[in-house]
Amino acid sequence: MAVNACRISSKALAPAGRRLDIVLHVGLSAENALFTSVRPKTYGFNKYYPPDFDGEKHGSLNAYRGKHALGDRARKLDQGILITRFELPFNIWCGTCNNHIGMGVRYNAEKKKIGNYYSTPIFSFRCKCHLCDAWFEIQTDPKNTRYVVTSGARQKDEDWNPEENGGFAVHDTEGSAAPIDPLAALEKTTDAQNHQTKVQVPRLESLMDVSERYNSDPYSLSLKARKHFRDDKKIRKEKEKSDTLVKDRYALPATLKLAEEDEDTIKEAKEQWQKGREEIVHDSKRRKFAVETTSSIVPISSRSTNSTSKLSSSAVDSLRTRVLGNTAARRPQTITNSTSVKSRKLLLRDR
Repeated sequence: MAVNACRISSKALAPAGRRLDIVLHVGLSAENALFTSVRPKTYGFNKYYPPDFDGEKHGSLNAYRGKHALGDRARKLDQGILITRFELPFNIWCGTCNNHIGMGVRYNAEKKKIGNYYSTPIFSFRCKCHLCDAWFEIQTDPKNTRYVVTSGARQKDEDWNPEENGGFAVHDTEGSAAPIDPLAALEKTTDAQNHQTKVQVPRLESLMDVSERYNSDPYSLSLKARKHFRDDKKIRKEKEKSDTLVKDRYALPATLKLAEEDEDTIKEAKEQWQKGREEIVHDSKRRKFAVETTSSIVPISSRSTNSTSKLSSSAVDSLRTRVLGNTAARRPQTITNSTSVKSRKLLLRDR
């Protein structure tokens, strides 16, 4: 029986976005038709899984191909060595070529775990000198938190010792701390616990009560706050209106801030106002007394038959009396020197 093979492309059997090339062997009848292979098309963002790939058997494509995920860096992984990038932490000299290698030079080092310091692993980094074919090794020192050159090179000692350079040694002037007293430590712990129980816990409970009280009914609290703000705003507006009327009445500057109307300030302003009025009355009495005294001292001018001489003598006497009266007054009749600016503002507002 002759069998014809044909290749068809089926989009109905393929999932969305994927094309299958199906090889169909067709016999004499439709019942003898069977699929021999289904090969997916590969794209740039997909991975190709061969037909003989078994996930349970191989696990991953790297294991299927016999490769490691780290590539050539893991070529000595069976020996416990991983190729990693290592940077020199200090200046060294190569032990073979005696060349200086500066801090920060990087190598493809063979990293290997050689031990533990308690639970911290100790690693060694074996590097090949780029100036010769020699190898040098640097290990970690977790106990002293540093790196140590173990073989193939020597570290440049850059620590300055004052004793070796003609100086004085630096010693700890404070001395060692006193040994810990177990009873003192116990008392300190007890005091801390008592403070936490008697002070911190009640404080936290009071804060929680305040928070619950404020957050129990936010609507009513917001209503009270808004009502309080409205009342304050109404009082402030009325005060600003009254202050504006006072400023307009007495032509005061608009930026002038009037004093507050409390009882003590009003009482003090009235006392200063009364004191100023008494001083004005006293000054006026002194002025009047001085004028009367001066007029009595001035001699009576002799009568003259000429009218022109009478007028001139009377004018001179009047001028003399005015000058003497003005000289007798020591202070001007003003209220500015006796009252403060604040009291004057309050009195102006009372009017």
